[in-house]
Amino acid sequence: MSSTLDASRIKAISLDLDDTLWPIWPVIARAEQALQDWLRPHAPNTSVWLADAEQRLALRREVQASQPAIGHDLRALRQELIRRALQRHDEDTALVEPAYEVFIAERMRVELYDDARPALAWLAQRYPVVALSNGNADVKRIGLSEFFHAGFSAQDFGVGKPDARIFHAAAEAAGVLPQEVLHVGDDAALDVVGALDAGLQTVWVNRGGHDWAHESHRPHATVVDMQQLCALLGEPA
Repeated sequence: MSSTLDASRIKAISLDLDDTLWPIWPVIARAEQALQDWLRPHAPNTSVWLADAEQRLALRREVQASQPAIGHDLRALRQELIRRALQRHDEDTALVEPAYEVFIAERMRVELYDDARPALAWLAQRYPVVALSNGNADVKRIGLSEFFHAGFSAQDFGVGKPDARIFHAAAEAAGVLPQEVLHVGDDAALDVVGALDAGLQTVWVNRGGHDWAHESHRPHATVVDMQQLCALLGEPA
């Protein structure tokens, strides 16, 4: 399915966050390290154990398999991972909440791509912009709330992308129809295929020069960064 972007139909923007506005994996690595550093004096055995990435990933899979109902909720997943790691080493599970707060505080310290803030300012002057994320970034804590009309995260909404309901909630929050929303994001399956199936127009932010792998779906347009998105919609940011 191939389509051409119809900018005249766009009345609102829904926007992914992680890896669209900032690179996420350096942030997660710092947050993991901050968590381990905080746990070291409080739960030393758990700290050492969580420093092993393979063990940490195996525990995450264990949590996801045993509690599929919280698969969309990264906060609940992270807290349960910490709880099980502490329990496994006979260390104080009362540390779960403060340990999570250390992790999430560092997770909110993102470094925007150079093109992101100017593009957000440009877009926010022209459209209601709705954040739409399967992650747990909080645009208020990050300091970007001035650019967003509303925001939905999977952990708070109850389902995440590619479920059509979260895309339709973004449209409703903006006061427009789904077909009047342009969804912008980096994930080909979650952002582009999901939004297309929900009836939105889509732009794929392909910063890494990846090949498109979904033959039954095509984004309405592809850009290399947010500045190119603004140029596509009107003029350079």
